[in-house]
Amino acid sequence: MSTITMTPAFSASTPLRLTRRGKALLLATFLGLALVAMVVLGSLAVATRDAGPADSVRVVQVQPGDTLYAIAGEVSEPGHVRDMVQRIEDLNALDSASLEVGQRLAVPRR
Repeated sequence: MSTITMTPAFSASTPLRLTRRGKALLLATFLGLALVAMVVLGSLAVATRDAGPADSVRVVQVQPGDTLYAIAGEVSEPGHVRDMVQRIEDLNALDSASLEVGQRLAVPRR
């Protein structure tokens, strides 16, 4: 009778060792996958700005004797006229509170 002995090509107790080139390749693969994931996830996140309801602003034409403070007082909550004046100035890109007769102003609704 004959006996055949086989020795495994690698020992189970031998740990896996990566060469410098193998480590660099593993790192490059990981960084590449991370970059692809960031691009894909970044393209899914679309920045949007909620414009609010379409009727949240009305247009007012300035009449003789109108002041920005008076117009703001008509549409603001009691005690918040200064805040509304600032909102109207910002909304219309006004440099000052000076108004001209016939000028059109976008005014927030209540």
